[in-house]
Amino acid sequence: MDLRFLFIVLTFLSTNLYSQNEIINKLNDYMIDKEAYDEIIFVSIEKQKMYHINSDEIYKSYNISSSKFGVGNKKGSNMTPLGLHKIKEKHGNETPINGRLIGRLFYGQIAEIFTDTTTSKTDDITSRILWLEGLEEGINKGKGIDSFKRYIYIHGTSEEGKIGKPASHGCIRMKNKDVIDLFKEVSIGTFVLIL
Repeated sequence: MDLRFLFIVLTFLSTNLYSQNEIINKLNDYMIDKEAYDEIIFVSIEKQKMYHINSDEIYKSYNISSSKFGVGNKKGSNMTPLGLHKIKEKHGNETPINGRLIGRLFYGQIAEIFTDTTTSKTDDITSRILWLEGLEEGINKGKGIDSFKRYIYIHGTSEEGKIGKPASHGCIRMKNKDVIDLFKEVSIGTFVLIL
C-alpha cells in the first residue's frame, strides 16, 4: 500500500465510526494494487465534504449534502449508506445543466434551482448521476441493504442552497456545476468511500 495515499485518506477522515486499523483493512481488502486505489472519492458525512483523491493528492474537494435522516443501510430508511462503494453506472452525459433526470433520463425539463433553504416540491435529481454499488456484503451489499438496489446516487440537486448540510433522502447531492465537473473526471469503477 502506498503510504502517502493512505496518509491523505486518514488525514481527511473526520469520524470515529472506524478506527485507523479498520480503515487500513478496508482499503487493503478492496484495493489490491497501486492501480486499483490510485483514484478514490472520499465522502465525509461529518464535514459534508467530498474529496476526489488522484495520484496521492487531493485533486478537488466539493461541498455535498447527505441524508437528513442520518446514516444507515436499510431499504426504505432514506439514510446514506456507509462503507466502500464503486461507481457502477453514469447517466446524463448529454443533459444540460439543471436538467431534470426522471428515471435517469432527460425529458427536456429544466429544474428551478433554489439558492436559499427552500425545499423543492419535486426533490429534483439534476444534471448528472453517478450510481453507486456497495462492495461490502452485510454493510451496503445484500438483501434489504443494497446501495445499488436502493438507488443511491451522487447527483445534482435543485436545492443547492442546502448543500453543506444533511438534506437528501439517502443520496449524495452536489451543486450542478460540481457534479458535471466530477462526472467528466471519474469513470465507471472508481471507488467511493463514505465514512
